[in-house]
Amino acid sequence: MNWSRLLAILIKEFRQIRRDRLTFAMMVGVPIMQLILFGYAINTDPKHLPLAVVSADHSEFSRSLVASLENSSYFRVTARPASEAEGDRLLDQGRVQFLLVIPPDFSRQILRGEHPAVLLAADATDPAASGNALATINAISRQVIAHNPVGPVAASQQDTPFDIRAQRRYNPEGVSRYNIVPGLIGVILTMTMVMMTALAMTRERERGTMENLLATPVRPLEVMVGKILPYILIGYVQTAVILIAAWLLFDVPMFGSLALLSAALVVYMAANLAVGFTFSTIAKNQMQAMQLTFFFFLPSMLLSGFMFPFRGMPEWAQAIGEFLPLTHFLRIVRGIMLKGNGAVEIAPQVWPIALFMLAAGLIALRRYRQTLD
Repeated sequence: MNWSRLLAILIKEFRQIRRDRLTFAMMVGVPIMQLILFGYAINTDPKHLPLAVVSADHSEFSRSLVASLENSSYFRVTARPASEAEGDRLLDQGRVQFLLVIPPDFSRQILRGEHPAVLLAADATDPAASGNALATINAISRQVIAHNPVGPVAASQQDTPFDIRAQRRYNPEGVSRYNIVPGLIGVILTMTMVMMTALAMTRERERGTMENLLATPVRPLEVMVGKILPYILIGYVQTAVILIAAWLLFDVPMFGSLALLSAALVVYMAANLAVGFTFSTIAKNQMQAMQLTFFFFLPSMLLSGFMFPFRGMPEWAQAIGEFLPLTHFLRIVRGIMLKGNGAVEIAPQVWPIALFMLAAGLIALRRYRQTLD
C-alpha cells in the first residue's frame, strides 16, 4: 500500500464532505437529534396525566381520594366539570386522560358500610398512556382509608369500604393494534407525501427538464398545485388500502364518519406535500431530498405520540410535537375511528394543520420564485 496515495484519497474525501454541507449537517445533526430525543423526550411511564373530577360529595373522604390520586404522581387534576356529561365531552375531545365521578352521599355510604362505587373512566385509545396509572388504583384506595380511620372504617382497614370501577373507554380490552393501525395512516402519508414531492422536483432538475418547465408561462402556484394534486389521489389510495386491511385483517372498528376522515385527509396531505415542495427548492439532488425527508420524518414519528405516549414527554418535547402535523392527525384519525368524533371534536386539531400547510406553502412559493430568478 502506498501511503502517499492513500493520504491523497483521504484529503479528497474530506474536501468532498466539506463541500456537501447539507450531507455533513445531516451526519452530525441526526445522531444528536436521536440522542436528545431518546435520552430526554421518550418516556414509557407517563406521569401527571390530566384528570377531570366530577364530585357530588364534598366530604373528607372525597377530598382525600382526589388528593391521593394527585399524590401518586400519575394524575393531575386539570378540570372540574359541573356534570358527568361535560366530563365525557372532555374525554371525547382528548383534553383529559381520565374522568373521576364521585357519587352523592359517598362518605355517608362508607360510614354505613354500603361500599359505594366510584367511576374512573380512562381514554384507552393509547393503552400505554393509561395502563400504569390504572394499575395503581387499588393501592390508592387503601391509602384513602388509612388516612381517614373514622367510624366502622377504623375497625376494618384491611377491607376497602368503596370500589373504584376503572372503565377503559374506546378500547376496553387495551388492544395495541387499535392504536397502531390508525396511526399508520398518518405515518405512511407523512413519509410518502413529503418524499415523493421532494424527489419529483429535484428529479426534474437533475434530468434537465426543469428548464423546459421554467420556459413555459406557468406560474409558481400553478406548478405547485399541479405537482401536489396527483399525490393527493395516491394518498387516498394508500389510505383506502390501510383502512381495508384494518377492517379485514385487524378488526379495527370505525365508529366515525368516513367522509369526515376524507375531508381531514385533504388538509393533512396538502400540509405534507407543501413540506416536500419546500425541500425540493432546498435540495440540489435526490440524495439531499431524501436526507431532508428523513430529517423531518424522524421527529414527526418520535414526538407525535405514535410510538410513545405523548403526555409522557417533557413540556419542551410536547411543544415541538404540537408544531408537527402528524401529532394532530393522530388525534383526528384515532378520534374518528375509535371514539366516533364529529366535526366539532376534531376542529381543534384541524386548524393547526391548516396553519402549518399555509406557512409551508408560502415558504415553498417564495423559494420557488428565487429559483426562477
